[in-house]
Amino acid sequence: MTVAHVESRNETEPQRVEITVTGEIDLSNADQVRDKLYQAIDNDLVHVSLNLTEVSYLDSSGLHILFTLAGRLQRLQTELAIVALPGTPARRIVELAGFGAVATLHP
Repeated sequence: MTVAHVESRNETEPQRVEITVTGEIDLSNADQVRDKLYQAIDNDLVHVSLNLTEVSYLDSSGLHILFTLAGRLQRLQTELAIVALPGTPARRIVELAGFGAVATLHP
């Protein structure tokens, strides 16, 4: 089974959260990853930073999670920033999928 870890921590400013995902995201663990992401996000947040730098594999089910999350956050008027270093597997996938149209890509 594929393993991914989701950790969240509140940033120094209220109403902001940083979520770090590590490992691999595919069909076998997508529901678990989605549930953990949603648990980390309160409806009163103004900013979510999602760090994918340590994600080594991301398939279409993982992308579906990201696009669904981005849509939910847009409805809540919450900014989403995706953090993934250039050249990492997750960065290449989110760039190819055009994710920059629905979230800010950092760095």
